[in-house]
Amino acid sequence: MNTLIAISGLGVFCLIAEIFNLRKLLVPVTILGLLVILGLTISEFNTPELFNNPMYNNMIVVSKFSVAFSSLFIILTIFLVALSGDFYKEHLTKISDFIAIKIFLLAGAVAMISFGNLSMFFLGIEVLSISLYILAGSKRLDLKSNEAGMKYFLMGSFASGIILFGICLIYGAMTSFDVEYIKSLSRSAELPIWYTIGVILLLIGMLFKIAAVPFHFWAPDVYEGSPSMTTATMSTLAKVVAMATLFKLLDVLNADIDYKFQIVLAIVSVLSMTVGNIMALRQNNVKRMLAFSGISHAGFMLMALLSMATAASTLLYYTAAYALAGIASFAVIIYVTRDKENEDIVNFNGLGKTNPLMAAILTASLLSMAGIPIFSGFFAKFILFTQTITTGYLVVVIAAVINSIISVGYYFKLILAMYTKEAAEDKKAVPFVYHAVAVVAILLNIVIGIYPSLVMNLLN
Repeated sequence: MNTLIAISGLGVFCLIAEIFNLRKLLVPVTILGLLVILGLTISEFNTPELFNNPMYNNMIVVSKFSVAFSSLFIILTIFLVALSGDFYKEHLTKISDFIAIKIFLLAGAVAMISFGNLSMFFLGIEVLSISLYILAGSKRLDLKSNEAGMKYFLMGSFASGIILFGICLIYGAMTSFDVEYIKSLSRSAELPIWYTIGVILLLIGMLFKIAAVPFHFWAPDVYEGSPSMTTATMSTLAKVVAMATLFKLLDVLNADIDYKFQIVLAIVSVLSMTVGNIMALRQNNVKRMLAFSGISHAGFMLMALLSMATAASTLLYYTAAYALAGIASFAVIIYVTRDKENEDIVNFNGLGKTNPLMAAILTASLLSMAGIPIFSGFFAKFILFTQTITTGYLVVVIAAVINSIISVGYYFKLILAMYTKEAAEDKKAVPFVYHAVAVVAILLNIVIGIYPSLVMNLLN
C-alpha cells in the first residue's frame, strides 16, 4: 500500500508542478521520485510481516509476486518518463499532464497486481484503461490518433463491462469480493454454474486487454494511430500488467483445475502465436508489425499459464525480457520517426551506416524478441518450452517453435533494411536520452539473459 500511496502522491506532484512552472524539473524529479519508490518497493520484498497481512480491509495484499511485478512496472515507467521529456518537447504546456497520466497509469498497474479484493482489481484496471484511452487520442489534430482513441475506448469499454459482469456473477456465487475467501470456497466440489460463467467472462475481458486471438482486432489500428510514446506504453507496460493480472486472477479463482479450461488456453495460445506472426509478415509499418508481434508474444505468455505451479517465475522472466527489448526498440523507433509522417520500414533504410549504435540496439532488441541467444528472449522461450513439455503439451511447444522461426522473417525484414539499403537522408544528431534509455534497456536484457537466476529465483 505504501507503494500505491507514494505513486499517487507523485502523480499529484506532477499536476501541481505545472502551477509553479516547474516544467524543466518535471522529468528529472519524476524519475528521481520513481527511483525512490522503486527502493521503497524492493525494501518490502523480504518483509514477511507485510505478506498476507490484511490492510485496508484486505483490499491490498503485499506478496513477493506483487512486489516483483510492481518493481518491473516502476522500472518500465522510468524508461517511458525519460523518453517523454524529448517526445513532448513541442507540447511543453501539456507535458505535466502527459507525465501525470503515466504515473496514474502506474498506480492502476500496481493496484491490479496487488489486489486482495475484486473491487480493487476493477478500480485498478479502470485507472489504467482510462489513462491509455486519453493517451491514444492525445494528438487532437491527427485523424489516426482520433480513430485510435475512439476504437480503443469503445472496445475497452465493452471489455471492462464484460469483466464487471463476470465479477458480479462470481460475487453472486461466492457472496464476497475477497479473493482469499473466493479461493478457499472455489475448492468446493459443488459450485453454481454462474461461478464458471463469471470466470469465463473475466477471462474474455483479460484476453482483450492482452490482445490475444480472437480478441486482438483492435491492436494493429490502435498501435499505428496512437502517438509512438503511447504505443510504447501499450506494447510494454500495459501488456505486461494485463498478463500478470490474468495469472493472479486464474490463480485465486482456481480456474486451472479444469482440464477443459487448459485446452481452451492452449488453443488460444497457438492461435495468437500463429495469427500474430503470419499477419506481421505482411506489414510495412513498424508499429503495426510490432502490434502483431505483441499478439504473438501474448500467445507465448499464455503458454506459461498451462503450468500454474511454475507460471509465476516464468512469467516474470518472460515479461521482463519482452518489455526491456520493447523499450529499447521503441527508443530507436521514436528517434527515427519523430519527424516523419509515418513509421514505415523505408524510414529505417541505411540506419546501420548513418547511426551504427542505434541500429545495433534495434537489431539486438529484435533478435531478443525472436529468441536468439545471448539475449534473454532466447532463455525465456527455452524455460517456457521446457516447462510446457513437462506439463504434457508437446503440441503447443512444436507450434511455438515453428512460430519462433516464422518471426525471424519479419524481424529480419527491418534488420536488412537498416544494413543493406541506402539511407534516404544524412546522419542526424541523437538526443542523449534516446541513447541512454536504449543502451540501459538492452544491457539489462542481456544481463538477465546471461544470469537468468537473477529473475527466476525471485519468486521461488
